[in-house]
This record gives sequence, C-alpha cells and structure tokens, in this order.
Amino acid sequence: MNIHCRLNTLSLVNFKNYDQADFRFCPKINCLVGDNGTGKTNVLDAIYYLSMTKSCLNPADSQNIRYNNDFFVIQGEYDRKGEPETIYCGMKRGQKKIFRRNRKDYSRLSEHVGLLPVVMVSPADDQLITGGSEERRKLMNEVISQYDHNYLLHIMQYNRALEQRNALLKSFAENRRFDAEVLEVWNNQLITCGNNVYEYRTKYSKELIPVFQQYYGKISGGSENVELVYRSQLQEKDFATLLRESTEKDRLFQFTTTGLHKDDLLLQMDGYPIKKSGSQGQQKTFLVALKFANFEFIRRHGNITSILLLDDIFDKFDAQRVSRIIQLVAGEQFGQIFITDTGREHIERILQDTECEYKVTIIEN
Repeated sequence: MNIHCRLNTLSLVNFKNYDQADFRFCPKINCLVGDNGTGKTNVLDAIYYLSMTKSCLNPADSQNIRYNNDFFVIQGEYDRKGEPETIYCGMKRGQKKIFRRNRKDYSRLSEHVGLLPVVMVSPADDQLITGGSEERRKLMNEVISQYDHNYLLHIMQYNRALEQRNALLKSFAENRRFDAEVLEVWNNQLITCGNNVYEYRTKYSKELIPVFQQYYGKISGGSENVELVYRSQLQEKDFATLLRESTEKDRLFQFTTTGLHKDDLLLQMDGYPIKKSGSQGQQKTFLVALKFANFEFIRRHGNITSILLLDDIFDKFDAQRVSRIIQLVAGEQFGQIFITDTGREHIERILQDTECEYKVTIIEN
C-alpha cells in the first residue's frame, strides 16, 4: 500500500515575487489560476523547494529572495502516512541555507530528499528535448534519488571524485609532471561509484520504457512509436578499461573524457530524435508522458505517491489531450495535484466532469 504525501498549508515570506502569502490546499486537485506574471509558477517552485531542497527553476538560492530583501522563508504543513510533518526552509544572504523537519535542523540536505517526493512538469522541460545530455542526466538523477538514498550518495561521491580527478589532470599539465599512482587513486573511486550508478540507471531505463509508452498512448490517442534509449560508454567496455585507454587523451584535454558523466537518455519517435521528428504537440505529449512515467516509477519503488506539479502544460494541447490528462491525474494512482492555468472557466469545466475533489485559488498581483 502506497503512502500518500499531501501538502495542507504553505507560507511564503520574501520568496520571489511574494512579500507574504499563506495558502491552504485540498487533498486532491488544486488549481492556481491567474494572468501570466502573477506568481503561479513561484508557488509550485516553493513546493518543489520543500521537497528537493532547491529551486526547480533557479539554482542560485540567493536569487530567490524577493527584491530589496535579505532573506526568504518557505514553510509547509504536510500529511505523510497519516502523520503531520512541518518542513521549514530559510535562506539569508551570505549565510548557509537552513532546512528543518519538525523543528529539527538537517545536518545534510541530502538526508531530506525522498521524504516528500515531487514530480514537476513545466515549460522548462523543453530543455530535455532541445538541450544537451546534461539535462537528461539531471532527470535520471532527480527521479532515482527520490526513491533510493544510496543512489544519491553514489552520484554525489562520483561527482566529487570526478572534480578531484579533473583538478589533478590540470595540475599535471601546469607542473609538467605525471603521477600514474595518484591518478589511479581517483580512478578507483570513479569506478566504484560509477559502476553503482550505471546499474541503477540501467534498471531505471528498462523499467521506465513500457510505462512511458503506455502513458504516451493514453494521452495522445495516437499510434506513434515512441522510445527511450539509455546510452552509456559502460555498455561498450568496463569502466576500468575506458579510463585506462583514455589516459593520454585526458592528459591532453586536462579533464576526464569518459565515464558516467557522458551518459544520455535518447528521446525518439519512429526511430528518429523527437527533436527533429515530432510536432510541438507530440513533443509536449512526449514530455508529459515521460514525467508521468517517472511519477509511476517513484510510486512503485518508493511506496509513496509523489506530489504532482503541472505548470502551464495545456498550452499547445487541443481540448481532447487536456481532457485525457485531467482524467488520468484524477485517477486513484495519482495523489495530490497542483495545476496552474490562465483560464478558470475551461479548467473548471473539465474538472467538474471528473467528479474529483478540487479547489481553485485565484492568484493576483
């Protein structure tokens, strides 16, 4: 049986465009309606922040402080497994960010990730299609780390080892000396962490593909053949061999040219990249289906129902696809949903047809 995670109230102080604001939400579908620029997305980003300890849209914490202020505060009152949870995030310029669970400070922010899982669908997801492989690795990391804390530790250790190895390669070039034994120390750390990350990503991609294809079919109603293909250099050779064979190249370029930081998740339709072969509507359907599949993946493995954030996703969708998406999220397998939109009437009309509990909140300047 899955644990439900629900946000009951949210308080913001000096967060982005909000001076001070308090929200109360219903357990199922919450619609935030208002004109563009009023701050609907910022509410969703605050919810994301309380789950992932960072903004989905702006990685620099200090830039989320309201203009001409010195700090921001986000606080949420949750219901998790029938028990109340109070999560607090405070950030002051020039100081370390503070995260608290039930008034107790976290010593490491990574300890919090996965407690209140969240999946966000937003216009920024276009970068998964148009951007480089780093965007798609971020997606894999975000999803897997929310259901398995060990993965998060492995990827953090891998990135630290990678940073140290790259610094060593640069030092070798600057000092015109090379120490194979010292390099081997960081090789071994990369190999240990990298092999673990590779196993997680392989399992993730294999399980995700059929779920993703099912969701795409449900939303599109079409017959396109869509695929996700995991690509890693470790599929060709073991990591130790890759590092050994790339040593001279790494010394020349002064950074590590092979490894898990080169992985990619190819997004394809009918055998071609969705970036080239898909229409805007097909691309958007692809992204929504991919995020819904990730939601299902966390639910199965973490035994917890994530909070789902749908930010302005109905643009470029016809009425039928909008209706199919709402019907899907109104189902029992989905928990608490947050939706932003500019038009109250059409979204409320679709919600009324679902006979699902919902609440509409008007966001104004």
